[in-house]
Amino acid sequence: MFKTNNVTSRLFERQICTPAPGTSIHRARRFYENIVPSYTIYDVECPDHSFRKFTDDGLYFVSFSRNHQDLVVYRPTWLTFSYKEEDCDTHDLPLKARKFESFFTQLYSVTLASSGELICKDFFLYMESNQFGLFATSTAQIHDAPPTGGAIQGVPSVEKITFHLLRLEDGATLDERVFHNDYVNLAHSIGAFLYDDLLAIVSLRYQRIHILQIRDSGDLVDVRAIGEFCREDDELFLNSNSQVLVNHVGNGFHHSLPELETSFLSGIKQRLLSFIFRGIWNEETDRTMVSKRILISRVQCLKKKFYFHFQDYIDLIIWKVQFLDRHHLLIKFGSVDGGVSRNADSHPSFFAVYNMETTEIVAFYQNSADELYFLFELFSDHFHVSSKSSLHMNFMSSHSNNIHALEQLRCTKNKATNFSQFVKKMMVSLPFSCQSQSPSPYFDQSLFSLFQLLTAIDSLLTIQSNSFLEDNPIS
Repeated sequence: MFKTNNVTSRLFERQICTPAPGTSIHRARRFYENIVPSYTIYDVECPDHSFRKFTDDGLYFVSFSRNHQDLVVYRPTWLTFSYKEEDCDTHDLPLKARKFESFFTQLYSVTLASSGELICKDFFLYMESNQFGLFATSTAQIHDAPPTGGAIQGVPSVEKITFHLLRLEDGATLDERVFHNDYVNLAHSIGAFLYDDLLAIVSLRYQRIHILQIRDSGDLVDVRAIGEFCREDDELFLNSNSQVLVNHVGNGFHHSLPELETSFLSGIKQRLLSFIFRGIWNEETDRTMVSKRILISRVQCLKKKFYFHFQDYIDLIIWKVQFLDRHHLLIKFGSVDGGVSRNADSHPSFFAVYNMETTEIVAFYQNSADELYFLFELFSDHFHVSSKSSLHMNFMSSHSNNIHALEQLRCTKNKATNFSQFVKKMMVSLPFSCQSQSPSPYFDQSLFSLFQLLTAIDSLLTIQSNSFLEDNPIS
């Protein structure tokens, strides 16, 4: 492909040449090779705000007031100053270029937090199709809260957590969702994941995955809650059967009735245990003959791999969730300590793929599983996707779509002394936090590759070193 550092030549090329089908956006992004940051302005007069991020489409710049009460949104004004001379680097920028207002225009400021709540400055999700923004406010954590109402022992409680859905164009609040006496990990948007119009919120305290839909009207609509129940009628079924047990007790058939809250595992935990059990049971490769010896071998295998670790599986809690598509969730399980710890790297963890429609676990891996790593290496894009409709998110570089990123990964893998530890280190980031990566062209490794540059410099230094040794042999 014709490539030049001259912007005028590229504009002329775009005018006379037709790009191949499906490459028009990528071709437009190649213009960033000619427009790169080359100047830094220091000591800019900025408002006393906590700046969060730009939206992926570049239309809004989100910030919060220092008291974590107000949301302040700006619109970038982009190109502000220009020079006609050729050697523009020798000129100083005008004084007004050192002011924040020269580059951004404030659209509005709205108060989100109330009644002792504070804005979580690390939490912000953007719905590009409707230009909606999702924000969170919460009260202070209670670390020693008693585990009432089926809550998990050791998980802190927050009296009130509020999710606010705003229209970023004018700051209008469209809908809110409140969680009382619960705990959602809001840091870096870990506890929520947005996929197109579907939103998943993870309640660590009550081990529920709340699936909501964001309508075009701005309404937050409940779709399902996954946790103690998996199907919509599970609760009705259990309640109706418990009534039958009560009637039997009244007729003298039973002398005691167990408490349903303590006698049953949650629906998602039962699905998980069932999948693990069936996987171990079916490990025998020869399924054509069933003999007493094979049955004994299977039972021994179950004792070693399932029943011995049964309580460990029971104690697993949901840490984090992400959508793989509109029907499948990637769920990360681990211990209670790892779920609330700031550094969960040292805690063992497991990954499960859950089908929301069939309510089945379809895959289960430990964080050191080779199979999961190879899937991650080959299909990394499936772990990053947060929207099928976003034009920007389709151009993020990964080792499954970019040769430079793949070479960088292989270089890291080859340097690892222990492959199992390398796999664990790579799996720490899964599931990825929603919208944690930027689709900026400057991070597109097909356009800009620091690894490629360093490799080229290393090769050049090697060539020069070899040439020097040839010209100056050691006697």
